[in-house]
Amino acid sequence: MNGSFSANAQLLQGLVETVPGDGVDVAVCPPFVYLGQAASALGACGISLGAQNLAAYSGGAYTGEVSASMLRDVGCEWVVVGHSERRAYFGESDALVVEKLRLALAAGLRPIVCVGETLDQRESGLAEQVVGGQVDAVTSGLPADQASGVVLAYEPVWAIGTGRTATPEQANDMHMFIRGRLSAAGWPGEGVRVLYGGSVTADNAELLFDKPDIDGALVGGASLVAGNFLAICAAAARVSSGI
Repeated sequence: MNGSFSANAQLLQGLVETVPGDGVDVAVCPPFVYLGQAASALGACGISLGAQNLAAYSGGAYTGEVSASMLRDVGCEWVVVGHSERRAYFGESDALVVEKLRLALAAGLRPIVCVGETLDQRESGLAEQVVGGQVDAVTSGLPADQASGVVLAYEPVWAIGTGRTATPEQANDMHMFIRGRLSAAGWPGEGVRVLYGGSVTADNAELLFDKPDIDGALVGGASLVAGNFLAICAAAARVSSGI
């Protein structure tokens, strides 16, 4: 929940002026009220538009909610589903996350599904149990033939906005675990993109992206400054091109 029309204009201008190169998909996901502004500013520059959330209903008497079809109508291609803050502060369950996934896919949106554990869960040795359960909810709620439309994002809750970051090895280990869990459920574990989200910065991005099971990043605070976000995109481009 960041942004203003003036701050957004400056941020978006910085992104449009330095569009990342080939081999890297980039999307921005502003709050609902700024989606129109972002769509207009991005134009055809190659950066996609996404939303931070969507309703668990297709339409009707749900005042204050925003449906998947509305997001498509304003130009969104992506939507974040089940972010840790939605799960923690708004009580979003695995079942609700799956319902949102179904609606997003039916509307032609590509969902970025967030999974991750808290610090207490990690320190109690429950990280894989928690993350595995969240992944299982997705694979049991959707047929495997929809796997190509889904992106997963591993976000250790203890590393979001705290300045703490899972080491590249810790992150890759969990990504590898997630792929194995997908494969065990009949999904193409190696074919699903798995992003890392947890205090990703320009300083640590390349070390993370260089790991074999990390396909990209769900960037938080570092996305609020164009130069920082573009540096992360540039790191992804370098790793993608083998430089």
